[in-house]
Amino acid sequence: MTEAAIRRATPEDIHALVQLEQATSTAAHWSRSQYEAIFQADAPPRLTLVVENGQLSGFLVAQAAGPEWELENVAVAPAAQRRGLGTQLVRALLQEANRQHAVAILLEVRASNTAARRLYEGCGFVLAGTRSRYYQNPQEDAILYRYSFNESPQMHSEERV
Repeated sequence: MTEAAIRRATPEDIHALVQLEQATSTAAHWSRSQYEAIFQADAPPRLTLVVENGQLSGFLVAQAAGPEWELENVAVAPAAQRRGLGTQLVRALLQEANRQHAVAILLEVRASNTAARRLYEGCGFVLAGTRSRYYQNPQEDAILYRYSFNESPQMHSEERV
């Protein structure tokens, strides 16, 4: 596993976020204005983390919607994949959500995205359901996952602050 620096994203990262997302076929594809909206004062509370290993190599966006958070987007540069950077990002999200007393994190992923599914399952997310034909181009089911802080073997109760 490559050890890399994880930090909160800033508006100066928007260009790199867009470029990285466009180079990553499995990422959720957002417009530049959607990335800009993350940093607006009136935007819903979001945690945006970037991982750097000499350059911006990945990012994660999660929305804090009360006690339940939603993992909205994860991307790791194709050249930096399979080095543990996605796992580091998701674990950093779990730590921050735990600090902010989240009870759960939800996400959806394409059924065919086996690498992402292995990542989430390895971090303690459990299958929560499916959404038939949720994705388009190509049409595909969404697999729903949930990480529950009270139930996860990876986040023990003594780690709650």
